[in-house]
This record gives sequence, structure tokens and C-alpha cells, in this order.
Amino acid sequence: MDKAAEQAWREREKRLSDAVELKVPDRVPISLGLNYFPAKFTGTTTWAAYYDWPAWKEVYLKAARYYEPDRLLVVLNQSGTVLEAIDTKQLRWPGHGVSKYHTHQFVEGEYMRQEEYDLLLRDPSDFLVRSYLPRVYGLLAPVGKLPPLNSLLNMLPFHVLADEEFADMLEKLVKIAREAVQWQKETFSLARELSEMGYFCPMPLMAGAPFDVISDFLRGMRGAMLDMYRCPDKLLQAIDMMCRIQVDRIAQAPQATAFSPVFMPLHRGAHGFMSLKQFETFYWPSLMKVNLALIEKGYTPDLFFEGNYTSRLEYIAQLPRGKAIARFDVCDMKRAKEILGKTVCIAGNMPVSVLQVGTADDVKKIVKELIDTVGKDGGYIMAPASALDEVNPENMKTWIDFTKEYGKY
Repeated sequence: MDKAAEQAWREREKRLSDAVELKVPDRVPISLGLNYFPAKFTGTTTWAAYYDWPAWKEVYLKAARYYEPDRLLVVLNQSGTVLEAIDTKQLRWPGHGVSKYHTHQFVEGEYMRQEEYDLLLRDPSDFLVRSYLPRVYGLLAPVGKLPPLNSLLNMLPFHVLADEEFADMLEKLVKIAREAVQWQKETFSLARELSEMGYFCPMPLMAGAPFDVISDFLRGMRGAMLDMYRCPDKLLQAIDMMCRIQVDRIAQAPQATAFSPVFMPLHRGAHGFMSLKQFETFYWPSLMKVNLALIEKGYTPDLFFEGNYTSRLEYIAQLPRGKAIARFDVCDMKRAKEILGKTVCIAGNMPVSVLQVGTADDVKKIVKELIDTVGKDGGYIMAPASALDEVNPENMKTWIDFTKEYGKY
């Protein structure tokens, strides 16, 4: 990193950390994830993000240089070739299930049946290996033939391992794993180069709400919602287990010695998905434990509240002062400032609909309202309400430039 880039990085890092600590920075910091927007910006395909990484990195860096935000949130993906080879069932991506010009789609399903809670709770490793993985990765179907993992005390199941189908799977898996690791090395170079260019772009661990782990990956939205009524005790036990797993993983992570946000997209806790009583019971307590574990290790929970969280603001205010970011999709931002302004850094709420189809004046009007309402006296980070994949590139430029101009303290 040259001296100019290092200086820019330090200024951006301080701007962001000051906002999180509820200090008044030199101006409102700007944080965003470009996601698939570089395709829109350059007129190329999103397919490259999965099949031609050098080309994708080039357009990503081009967009970063042009817009120059303070922080770039990079969420990396796996190679499309690898995803095809393992026959993943939970994702459709550009060139495989969706157009080469569109974004990926998560394929939600009940990959764990309601009657399998006992299996999960009794022996989660056995359930995940022998039941869950074969359902979400077609290549791993032979793994379902293994005997219970807790039976492997003094003898390997040679009859299964020697089976031609199982042996063929292992041979393919080794080759696929090597390709996946190589792809990961190449993709991590993007974050490194962005940092060397002077943008704040850390790549720490990620975390999430334990309820979302159950709802997103095991039971699906429908299943998890029914479980709150039909088997609440087992659902709570599973949530507690997923919470313990995350807290243990966080405890094993290195102690953060610098400002290190941990991105946490939250999917099911919003008004409309569950009642406030259900939020109090199934969602917030375990999420709070994960947040406190991160804070204890020196990390900054970067909570992305998808959906409407206006009715949940009093709970978010329970977070330790100056230790977290609350980014909102839909929220009464005036009320958010009133309740959270002295406790938690507020971010987001810039509607992508305005960035996509509004005029330049529309964009400036919203920016002014947000800065005047929640940016007063610091503690606010400008960020989009949701993904920027399809926004108007000119509006994007207006948004960022006007924030830098109007957001000075």
C-alpha cells in the first residue's frame, strides 16, 4: 500500500469507527456492498462473478475507483463450476438456473423435517452429515449410507467406504475441494486489493441470528413459522444449540485488535414475519447472546435488519453503547434516532427504488432528509436499504457525491 492509499484508508477507518462510537466524524461515512452492481455499471454479465473471476474483479475494481465509498462490504461467492460439480440444491446462480445477466436466488426448502428435531438435538453432527448434507448436495448422496457416526468407535465402515459409488464420490470431492480452495484464494485477493487502494474492506468472520439458521437452512420459512406454534419447545432447543455453536466459534476466533465489523444479515425477525411476542421469545435473546460474544472478542456487530424493525427499536437499544451498527431496510428513522441515537450507530434506509428510478433531485432530497434526521451530531453511516444490483449508475454517483458534500460536520 502506498502512502496516499494508506492515508486514505486511515481516514476512512477513523470516519467509520467514529460514527460507530457515536462520535462526530469529519463527515457522514458511506458504506455499501457493490454486489452485482459492477455488471450494471460496465454493461457486462453477472455470470463472470461465478465463472471468470479475473474479469469480474476487473469490473468490480473499476466501479470502486469510480464511486469511492469509505467502506466496501465484500461478500464472496464460490465458483459456479464447483457449485455445479457438488450439485448444490440451495442456490441458483447466473448461468445455472437464472440468466447470465441476473442475480443469484436462494432455494429455500424444508431440508429438515419437523419430526427430525430429535435427531438434530440428540446428535447434530450425525444428522448434518448423514441426513442434511446429502439433501443439499447431490454429490454427497452416498454419505447417507454411513452408519451412525457415534458407532465409529473402533472400526471404520469399510463396506461403505469400499463401495464403488462412495469411492467415486470421494475421488470427485478431493478434486472439487482443490478447485474450491483455489477459487477462494483468488476471490480473497479482491478484498486485499481494495484495501491496498485505500478503501476500508475488512474480511472478518460472519455471524447471524440462530433462529435464521433454522429457518433459512433447515426448516424453511414456512416450517419455522409453523414450529413456533406446533413444537415451540423443540424449536427453542434447536435455537439454543445453534446459538451455542456460534458463541463457541466466536470464542475460538482471534481477539480483534482494530475496528472489525461483522456483517449479520437478519431475515426473519421483522414485523410481518413474527409478532413482537414471538420476537421476544424466539429471535432476540439468542441474537443478543451472539452479539455480546462478538463484542467481548472486540468485534463490531454490523446488523442488517431486513424488513420493518420500527417496533423492535427498544430491543436494539439494549446493545452496549458504541459497540454495534444497526443498518435498516424499512424503519421510521426519526424514531430510530430518538431511541437509538445515544446507544447504537444507525445506518442505511437509503431506498434503492429512488436510486433505480428516481431523479437526481429525488436522490438529493432523501440524502438531505436522512442526514438531517439521523446524521445530526454523528452516529450515522450512509448505506443502502437493500441490494444495489439494478440501480441507475448516475443516481448512484449523485447519491455518493452529494453525501460527501452535504454530510460534512
